[in-house]
Amino acid sequence: MQSHPGLPYLRELILFLALAGVVIPLLQRLRVSQVLGFLVLGTIVGPFGLGRLGAEHQWLAYFTITSTEPVRALAEFGVIFLLFLIGLELSTDRLWSLRRWVFVGGGLQVVVSAAIIAPIAWIFGNSWEVSLVLGIVLAFSSTAIVMQTLAEHRELASPVGRSSFSVLLFQDLAVVPLLVLIAIAGDSEGRSFLDLLGIAFSKAALGVGGILLAGRFLLRPLFHQVSRLRQADAFVAFTLLAIIGTAAISWSAGLSMALGAFLAGLLLADTEYRHEIEITIEPFKGLLMGLFFMSVGMGIDVHAFLLNPIWIIASVLGLLAIKGFVVGLLFSLLGLSRRQAVEGALLLGQGGEFAFIIVGTGMIQGFVPEAVGHFMLLVVGISMLLTPFFAQAGRAIGRRMGRHDEHRMSPAAAENELRSMSGHVIIAGFGRVGQLLGQVLDSQKVPFVAIDNDSRLVTKFRSNGVPVYFGDASRAEILRKLGAERAEALVVTLDHPQAAGHAVRAVRREFPELPIFVRARDERHALALKGDGATIAIPETLEASLQLAGYVLERLGMPDDVLSRLIQEQNDRHLRAQRRREA
Repeated sequence: MQSHPGLPYLRELILFLALAGVVIPLLQRLRVSQVLGFLVLGTIVGPFGLGRLGAEHQWLAYFTITSTEPVRALAEFGVIFLLFLIGLELSTDRLWSLRRWVFVGGGLQVVVSAAIIAPIAWIFGNSWEVSLVLGIVLAFSSTAIVMQTLAEHRELASPVGRSSFSVLLFQDLAVVPLLVLIAIAGDSEGRSFLDLLGIAFSKAALGVGGILLAGRFLLRPLFHQVSRLRQADAFVAFTLLAIIGTAAISWSAGLSMALGAFLAGLLLADTEYRHEIEITIEPFKGLLMGLFFMSVGMGIDVHAFLLNPIWIIASVLGLLAIKGFVVGLLFSLLGLSRRQAVEGALLLGQGGEFAFIIVGTGMIQGFVPEAVGHFMLLVVGISMLLTPFFAQAGRAIGRRMGRHDEHRMSPAAAENELRSMSGHVIIAGFGRVGQLLGQVLDSQKVPFVAIDNDSRLVTKFRSNGVPVYFGDASRAEILRKLGAERAEALVVTLDHPQAAGHAVRAVRREFPELPIFVRARDERHALALKGDGATIAIPETLEASLQLAGYVLERLGMPDDVLSRLIQEQNDRHLRAQRRREA
């Protein structure tokens, strides 16, 4: 197929869409990771795979890509959308709740890993400036692959998932000054590396500050005006304009486009449009990230690997070993169990996608020697290709290190777990509703503890390793023992209406910031609980009606996000109607 004069990448685009629309779903039916599928396909059809034979066999050129340039040009948008979504996840509340893991865990991971890798790079003949950049770059892990792997196995809310997300979040923040540094390093004009570092931080601070200041006064009011039109196409267009436009402004200011997209997400993270924006760009992000993974796979030169397999294998294993050791040690020191630390170590040991951007830019600027850059990118690409296998090995090793999972442990181990537990859910009342909720949380690997005043029930579940404790949920001392100040939420499922109200009032008085979700007897009781300080109170009758309606609408094909919003609106409408009747 010849190139179209108006669409120079038409053949490559058609091939990618065919692979994404036909081959990838077939691989998923075989339970092959989507990330791994794109990486392997990129390696096979790329210029270092079958694309190398395209010149000799003309028919093969129709099914291969002979140059990475057209793919990389499109794949850059995948990185832009990835950084935007990362910024969108970084709300002020979430950053504050994860501050210990983000700034202590993430900061130490980057610093310690770079401090080990940089001297090794220097020993192999690189200048100390290049060694320092390579040390920092190789300390970064792949946000896209790790988050996709966690999502595929429903582990985003697990302790390993939250800890890994926090470390990746710091890495994404740390890449900002590094991108600026590399961009100006090629035009150093004889300045020292420390001078360049100061210029990079100053330029990043001024550029970021200007974009944040302008965006705060423009983006939210403009989104408000567009949303008033109630036109989905206008909202999609303006969302894409906000992402790509801010990225273009960032590039015009001498910063990276990825940084601009990240700042746009950060500006919109605390607005009421956040969830609608996530849903709007999800299809674009998925396809473009797939294209990015294919471009990574296309950069893996199998021929170069076969020419020097020993050093490359040794470098890949060395990178995985160094980062795995650092991550595992930090996770253990910060309170995760031994098996969770092992899982995290094997999950975060690879290199990251930013290496392709930073090292590639460094080679263009002449800052990083080409031979060194190509070798490092090959090592990073192979380590990313191996990540799904190492992540699966981590889960298998974690299962073998104990007979029970994180929530099915011995009473003594559960007591130790409470001291360091954070981001968990406390269930007050472990009867029928509480047990069902615990099973749902357990299936999603969300940590929880329960409290109940029925000693026989507590003894029964404790003997099976379920973290249930005897006590009164309205007593602040007991809730503190259960880590209420570090909990994500409290769910009150008590049968007795007066006990539920007493617990809500006591908890709200002692823990004013803790979200409280309560099961109510009826609408009148739900209003009373809201008045006592409950965040959300769901009447039993309303709960059953909404669940039934939800099943029916789901059967009719209504999307999950629309269904969730509709159910919440109906619940709020019932409570408002009851409030008017009471008035």
